[in-house]
Amino acid sequence: MRLELEIFRNLFVSIAEEMGVVLKRTAFSPNIKERRDYSCAVYDAAGRTVAMGDHMPVHLGAMPSSVAETLASQTLEPGDVVFLNDPFRGGTHLPDLTAVSAVFLDDGAPAFYLANRAHHSDVGGMRPGSMPLATEIFQEGLRIPPVKLVRRGRFDDDLLALLLANVRTPEERRGDLGAQLAALRTGERRLREAAEKYGAAKLAEQTQELLDYAERSMCVRIAAIPDGVYEFEDCLDDDGFGAEDLPIRCRLTIRGERATVDLRESAPQTRGGVNANLAVATAAILYCFRCLIREEVPYNAGLLRPVEILTRPGSLVDAVAPAAVAAGNVETSQRITDVVMGALAQALPEAVPAASCGSMNNLTLGGTDPRSGASFAYYETIAGGMGARPDSDGLSAVHTHMTNSLNTPVEALERQLPIVVRRYGVRRGSGGAGKFRGGDGVVKEIELLADTEITLLTERRKRGPYGLAGGEPGAPGSNRLDGEPLAAKGSLRAPAGARLRIETPGGGGFGPAAD
Repeated sequence: MRLELEIFRNLFVSIAEEMGVVLKRTAFSPNIKERRDYSCAVYDAAGRTVAMGDHMPVHLGAMPSSVAETLASQTLEPGDVVFLNDPFRGGTHLPDLTAVSAVFLDDGAPAFYLANRAHHSDVGGMRPGSMPLATEIFQEGLRIPPVKLVRRGRFDDDLLALLLANVRTPEERRGDLGAQLAALRTGERRLREAAEKYGAAKLAEQTQELLDYAERSMCVRIAAIPDGVYEFEDCLDDDGFGAEDLPIRCRLTIRGERATVDLRESAPQTRGGVNANLAVATAAILYCFRCLIREEVPYNAGLLRPVEILTRPGSLVDAVAPAAVAAGNVETSQRITDVVMGALAQALPEAVPAASCGSMNNLTLGGTDPRSGASFAYYETIAGGMGARPDSDGLSAVHTHMTNSLNTPVEALERQLPIVVRRYGVRRGSGGAGKFRGGDGVVKEIELLADTEITLLTERRKRGPYGLAGGEPGAPGSNRLDGEPLAAKGSLRAPAGARLRIETPGGGGFGPAAD
């Protein structure tokens, strides 16, 4: 039985992974092609996650909400693809466009659903890159409810024209949308091949078995945690509009095979865009609990069955419209992770690492490229230090927790954008001291070759990531333009020749340092 389960687990995961390969190879933008800011997953006939690719945790844990919203509002027919990005209908933030399609294995209802989510480098709004320092979602870009952008295999030309008219880089957007469509078609083809080999009934049976197996695995892991109530609190630096030290509070209750994660005492939603929606909070919690299981278990909807999540609508971790949310997906998701991990560390002190970088260090650039006269818009996240582990040092210069993206090669940046990368390396000594040291962050300095609009959405600039068991915190990050300090969050216009320097936080240390 276990052998058969492993065969089908790997079958479904391989389909999600191949969808990701197609998306990466056919995308136009470096953000998707090089940095791999995308995710793909397979869902059963009820819209429950069956398998995910090894992609972005914040995408993957939130996408089921987008699939559910799609199924509640649209009737999918063969060849239809629904696109959406609305954060209040399962999206994360507006640049993340989700594509959902149905797979029909006979003349009846859909047997599976497929979805992918990709971060587009611009979807309109008040700033290039669509990650502005905003006070309401309408400023952040084009907000798309679940709509059929593709009908029976062909783009709806009117809807596509409407979308492309509202972005700064329409040809790049058209290409990336086409890549998302190609990925879905690949997934459908592979599921059809699997059905021909094993039969549709067998696939349906195994999806249920995989969900149940994941649930049993999580129940066993939770049962091994001592019963009790564990609390932890950490703060966001600010919201960019004067609100500072915004707390996120976790009260974790373990009772037998069940866990309750209560975030209801977190701060109210705020004016700036650090608000996270419930889908993002759910993604962070799912990630934390999956990390507790060392074995290779199905990463699917069954994992969350024994976990109850409590939030307060209108709070920083369950924002309601029309809150600005651009940084909630990238920054607040990281702090939710830090807080849940901090609570788990009290229950499992020998299993949980110190805090990692705690920021995706978001940078967006936009303007007119003097080399071509065309508009450009670019977005990237910059790595930092990993927290030290109970038995080893943290890794340096890596993306951690809710992001799983890669470095964008310098060659790709300089080819695509009017910039020169003057320095890019490890920020030595930024990891927290301890028996095991936290990983070091990154130093990145770029020279602008054109007048450029810059937006920074960063965190851990006031206080570094926490250490555990007597370990020291990592060093906070910093942002500078021509040597002058910049705020953690903000937008500005910089002239050609200016140099932007970003230093990312190191990870926290673990255990007391030797005398």
